[in-house]
Amino acid sequence: MIELEGVPELIDPVMVAAFEGWNDAGDAASTAVAHLDREWKGEVFAALDAEDYYDFQVNRPTVWLDGGVRKITWPTTRLSVVRVGGDKPRDLVLVRGIEPSMRWRSFCNELLGFAHELGVELVVILGALLGDTPHTRPVPISGTTSDPDLAQRMDLEETKYEGPTGIVGVLQEACTHAGVPAVSLWAAVPHYVSQPPNPKATLALLNRLEDLIDVRIPLGELPEDARAWQVGVDQLAAEDTEVAEYVQTLEEARDTAELPEATGEAIAREFERYLRRRDGGGPTPPGGHATEGGDGTYLRDNPSGRPRPPKPPKSGGGGTDEEESSEE
Repeated sequence: MIELEGVPELIDPVMVAAFEGWNDAGDAASTAVAHLDREWKGEVFAALDAEDYYDFQVNRPTVWLDGGVRKITWPTTRLSVVRVGGDKPRDLVLVRGIEPSMRWRSFCNELLGFAHELGVELVVILGALLGDTPHTRPVPISGTTSDPDLAQRMDLEETKYEGPTGIVGVLQEACTHAGVPAVSLWAAVPHYVSQPPNPKATLALLNRLEDLIDVRIPLGELPEDARAWQVGVDQLAAEDTEVAEYVQTLEEARDTAELPEATGEAIAREFERYLRRRDGGGPTPPGGHATEGGDGTYLRDNPSGRPRPPKPPKSGGGGTDEEESSEE
């Protein structure tokens, strides 16, 4: 039995989770949850035992000084609660940590134990992956679920991915088997500029999350950070003819693929977001909004953290995780 002392009764709680590592290209997903925790001043109420799930030779603890006293911070996963005010207040249970090294089934069962005790009604797991997508276009965000009814009700795709997966995919399936509604939101990060941070991808994830759970998320400086990030990448690309030509190729492919999607429905979604933000205290500055879909080939993350030299896309590219272009 999990004891949650000091946690009040929650209102329509939604669990939002992200994990550093394989499922977190550009640190976009983990940064999104960190942003929610910071903006709403989350209160940490639980942390998983690091001894149970982490290989400390892979994810090493860090030593730091606190008033001259040496302390150790262990890699783990922490849970916090934030309350979103407004006309319809609701609570978010934020889960942020590192992809575990071992005992993934026990890890998921422990998180689901918290979800059950807190009365969580929906689990949303954020991820980010590398894709053949240009940095100059809106970040493709895909939403997937294994629940056909949930897919229809929330306008999501049913995942049909087969292949290697990470903790995001494992946790989503664990939720499904436990009867907990679960959704994964994935941002596609340009593979030629994969190093973190990527505020544009983080912003796109938060915009899509806002639409999904019907809350207004304070974005702070993220829109401006996203614009500055794009300007910086523009300047780097302009200095290399090969990169500039490759980006143009990606832009043409993206524009051609998404031309049928430039419909009144897409415009209506953006206008609805604008109205929500205006009613809540002013519209969000433009930039970094998410769009549905995305037809890039998704690639495995670059463990070195350095940007890979862009190459022309090849047919039959491999996936980073739950995602092929038509799925996630």
